[in-house]
Amino acid sequence: MSPSPRLIGVVGAGSIGASVCADLAVHGFRVVLVDISPAQLDKAKDVLTETVRFGPMVRPDLPRLDVDEVFAAVRFTTRLEDLSDCEFVIENVSEHWETKRDLYRRLDAIVAPEAIFGVNTSSIPIARVAAETSRPGRVIGTHFMNPSYLKEAVEVMRGDETSDECLDHVLGILAELGKEAIVVGDFPGFVSNRISHLFFNEAARVVEEHGVEPAVVDEVFRKCFGHRMGPLETADLIGLDTVLLTLESLHASYGDDRFIGSALLQAKVTSGQLGRKTGQGFYSYSPAQ
Repeated sequence: MSPSPRLIGVVGAGSIGASVCADLAVHGFRVVLVDISPAQLDKAKDVLTETVRFGPMVRPDLPRLDVDEVFAAVRFTTRLEDLSDCEFVIENVSEHWETKRDLYRRLDAIVAPEAIFGVNTSSIPIARVAAETSRPGRVIGTHFMNPSYLKEAVEVMRGDETSDECLDHVLGILAELGKEAIVVGDFPGFVSNRISHLFFNEAARVVEEHGVEPAVVDEVFRKCFGHRMGPLETADLIGLDTVLLTLESLHASYGDDRFIGSALLQAKVTSGQLGRKTGQGFYSYSPAQ
């Protein structure tokens, strides 16, 4: 008899959490997806369905699977306690420090001591998260990008106390997902977000200060630099609230005013124009998008 598929936990069913869950499920893992919102879990089911049905069309090496078969491997729940048997838990909640701190204190008491925590954070140092647990050697940063199944690599942040065993375990899981791990150090924003969020912020300032249309800004980077998406398209995909929270965290860490969110970005977040997830950001989106 073949062994049962490995069980991975995913906390947070927003756009990135749902995407990571779907990526794991189509690659043969069993998944426990947790969110405090039943409505958010329902949205994650739509992401899973779309990934199973359409993922192989845009990435032919993805397995072609039956939707019902994949759904049978995923447990959708509002209970953190349902993560108790997971070997690896990937956290994708808000960048509010208090939210993460309280979550990890709860997870530490629920999940087995040998389990690993993967922190999918935009800017918070891994050592800071690890200090809230009794297992700092088993806490590591796993910065998945969205949509997860289309990305060939994951930025992995190794904290000062992250063990070799922990790193090797996570590298093995990522290899099963067909992803390369790019291991970086542990500092606020890491490589990707310390650079990219300045990029997003300056793009917003160009729109705000000089009246350049967002589509023109993005076209420059797509057509002149070969980027698949321009900075404002990417910010809309991430969520403008997440972008602003990350900038605020980076500003608090570095004290550099370059990280103060542009007035336009702040105004969009205040008005609820958060990007794709709300249907309006720098662009307007139909429900199908």
